Amino acid sequence: MNIDPTTTKYLIHSKINAEGVIEKPDVIGAIFGQTEGLLGDELDLRDLQKSGRMGRIEVDVDSKKGKSLGKVVIPSSLDQVETAILAAALETIERVGPCKAGFEVENIEDVRLSKRLLIIDRAKELLKSIIASTNSAGVDLTDSVRRAVQVDEIVSWGKYNNPAGPNVETSDAIIIVEGRNDILNLLKYGIKNTIAVEGTNINDDIKKLTRERIVTAFVDGDRGGELIIKELLQVGELDFVARAPPHTEVEELTQKQVMKALRNKLPMEQYIEMYDIKLDTTEKEEPKKIKEPKNITRSKSTQYRPSYPQRPAPRPQPRARAEPRKERTLSPRLQDIKAKIDNLLKERKGLFLGPDGGIIKEVQVGELADDLKTVKEPVESVVFGGFITQRLVDIASEKGIKTLAGLKESNVSKRPENLEIITKADLG
Repeated sequence: MNIDPTTTKYLIHSKINAEGVIEKPDVIGAIFGQTEGLLGDELDLRDLQKSGRMGRIEVDVDSKKGKSLGKVVIPSSLDQVETAILAAALETIERVGPCKAGFEVENIEDVRLSKRLLIIDRAKELLKSIIASTNSAGVDLTDSVRRAVQVDEIVSWGKYNNPAGPNVETSDAIIIVEGRNDILNLLKYGIKNTIAVEGTNINDDIKKLTRERIVTAFVDGDRGGELIIKELLQVGELDFVARAPPHTEVEELTQKQVMKALRNKLPMEQYIEMYDIKLDTTEKEEPKKIKEPKNITRSKSTQYRPSYPQRPAPRPQPRARAEPRKERTLSPRLQDIKAKIDNLLKERKGLFLGPDGGIIKEVQVGELADDLKTVKEPVESVVFGGFITQRLVDIASEKGIKTLAGLKESNVSKRPENLEIITKADLG
């Protein structure tokens, strides 16, 4: 197992025992699949791993005589309570792949214990010197030390020395923010894969980073944030866009607001379509000049033309008559769906509709899949202003939903026969 203890707080050590032959992908799939929705949105394993608060799961499995034994180690940057809850959730897993299996958590290792003891000893010495020299009560001491530690975690990245979190060099997923204070605020919540652009005029380091990593732009909810996104879309390759609530800044957000904004991030294509952003990425090439041979005299009216083998001109073909375009007529139900998509696209919302067409529930686009799993009322149609994904199609099919209508399809390879998929393009 290859684990870097410097990027995490705790290591969850667990044993696994399976009645059959299993492999590492089976174990990881069982952990994500059987804990999904169990711990709530704030402890969703996929969101934790994307934000860097949970590290890569390491598995070591050995199979003998039809049985499998192994060890699982999960790095965690959560606090003690959240890490303990995550560890307890592992013991609820009952199957791995096709086999009956059980997890047993052996211990939770605090990898920062030795470092914490050194900090305590040094802090005592510093506190004594402060009290002796200034006779101060030290009311703000804790906050001051905490801010100092956060500043120490910020690094300078690239030749332009952009402020960044300590994990920006090694993380596959990067969050681009506006300034240094945004990085400090995200560090408080354990998010360390950040880098700041520090205004417009994006430098070459950031441009290169967007082409090599999975990049989310997380900007303020003001005009400045819009301008930075537009520049990043023009000079780089964004994958997702997240925004702070209107008229607020990333550096002001609470942990809940930060996690909600990142969870509701939009794919770049959807963001461009929602806000009707026009991008001109074509590069104009100057026509190549043909060098003329020297020592050639010609009159002013005569132009030099290089000699190339002449091909016979193609015989013009008779132009086919274009058939008049037929106007598509939509049924009242499809006209209603089209109107709903246009309205929901502006608000980033979705609707669950019952058999009679009435609204059962109104949800946010980023939370639509999770809400659809848990809704108890009979839903016949789902209409939303977002991209239709394979995960959403699978959930809708399992729930017996008849119609799924959205903006566009995104990598949908399996289309169930019992589900009608409608996009905005289908409606004309």
